[in-house]
Amino acid sequence: MNDFNGKVAIVTGGASGIGEAIARDLARGGAKVIVADLNKEHADKVADEIRAAGGAAEGFAVNVAHADEVERMVAFAVDTYGALHLAVNNAGIGGPIAPVADYPLDGWKSVIDINLNGVFFCVKYEIAAMLKSGGGAIVNMASILGSVGTPGSSAYVTAKHGLLGLTKATALEYAQQGIRVVAVGPGYIDTPLLSNNLDAATLGMLAGLHPVGRIGRSEEVSALTCFLLSDAASFITGSYHLVDGGYTAQ
Repeated sequence: MNDFNGKVAIVTGGASGIGEAIARDLARGGAKVIVADLNKEHADKVADEIRAAGGAAEGFAVNVAHADEVERMVAFAVDTYGALHLAVNNAGIGGPIAPVADYPLDGWKSVIDINLNGVFFCVKYEIAAMLKSGGGAIVNMASILGSVGTPGSSAYVTAKHGLLGLTKATALEYAQQGIRVVAVGPGYIDTPLLSNNLDAATLGMLAGLHPVGRIGRSEEVSALTCFLLSDAASFITGSYHLVDGGYTAQ
């Protein structure tokens, strides 16, 4: 178990899937967690369950595409628990599926606003708080599509590639100030983003794309993420870590 006692964490997209698994694992490790999500009801439910299990957590409603809401989220964490040490910028959407010439402009804007601009807003305000807290660690949730492409998802691929550049630049800027910044690249993971939008045949096809023969689980992404946030990863920054069942090794 990673030791997060005395740490305060924010997890965006924390009400379900990968974010929920990370929020629960951080709390089990002793962190006080802000479960931030567009869906306040679900965020509160996860926070309630964390508290019922003996942890410390609060739900918070945020649309990361709006800088002012992100700023309020970070202020809420500091006001509630006194500091900010850890952050997982996980909120994201898949967006429309279409070739570039037919890609809807509003869909492009939504994906970039949430998946890229939203991470920039989070990092911007999280770092300001972490500098006052004596340092910290940030994980930006990328994807295998941060390093490879796929047809029909130009906005998502572009956002995730951009997120890796943001991660590297930010890590270099704050390495000597005690803040580490890394990215995690999951393969296809069994989350509501997949299961609520794809039929069984498509899910089976996606499973076959991974050499291990299945899609991943949220807990597997959380295990890597929590390690990277922990003091055991103190010499790791500016890097991109895949948890993809061998997808990108092909």
